[in-house]
Amino acid sequence: MNQKPTEISDALDLATKAGYILLQNGAEISRVEETMNRIAKYFGVDAGNFFILSTGIFCTGNTRNLKKNDPNFKPEQFADVKYIPLKGSRLDKVVEINQLSREIEQGMYTLEEANEKLDIINQKPPKKAWIQTVSSGVGSFFFCSLFGGGLRDCMVSFVAGLILWIFVMLVSHQHISKLLLNLTGAVIATAVCVIALELGLGVSLGHMIIGSVIPLIPGIAFTIGIRDLVDEDYLAGATRLIDAVVVFFGIAMGVAITLLIYSRFMGGIIEL
Repeated sequence: MNQKPTEISDALDLATKAGYILLQNGAEISRVEETMNRIAKYFGVDAGNFFILSTGIFCTGNTRNLKKNDPNFKPEQFADVKYIPLKGSRLDKVVEINQLSREIEQGMYTLEEANEKLDIINQKPPKKAWIQTVSSGVGSFFFCSLFGGGLRDCMVSFVAGLILWIFVMLVSHQHISKLLLNLTGAVIATAVCVIALELGLGVSLGHMIIGSVIPLIPGIAFTIGIRDLVDEDYLAGATRLIDAVVVFFGIAMGVAITLLIYSRFMGGIIEL
């Protein structure tokens, strides 16, 4: 049954909450707008206007004038602004909220039930630390192989990927800038590869480094930024791309700094 809220704020609060979670977890702008409009319209909001940026939601709307012949009827008005900091991506949450909005449109949830379901999705814990760490190592292993590294190089990348992600998890909850986090992470991963090369555990320093820093690459953010540009959301797309470029710059600087220090102490030209 299509149940309407008693106040416009109820419906738009729900829509804004869904949009907030979607943006926070890496959804593209068009998906956020579609989901918010779907929820608002089902719960009786007319002329809902959502202006979505990569870091914020501006929401206004009014109730559908179902009593236009009633001289005492006054349409309700609503406005809200939400700031969303750029963070990592949780595409599992994006998929679940997108599906939830379709189920709401089909009349499967009341307003209260939809709110409860949103809270459950938002509080969904991330993958366990050991799963993330092993995944980082495995990803580094196979990317090193993909770029031409031998078995020994891949094994070094695997270990570097493990150490790198342990560092990321230890400092990710601290107040540290994204640039510094990725720069330091790249320094650690490259240092592991350099040490392995000196110990004779690896052969190609370049392949080892490429594989080991892969977990830091913001591939989703970069891809979503391009999709936003294609959808003519130029401001949001540019914001995401700039954020990704900052990460790329931090990784490159971390690798370069480590190699320069290595070259300084060992002398000669580094062969990658």
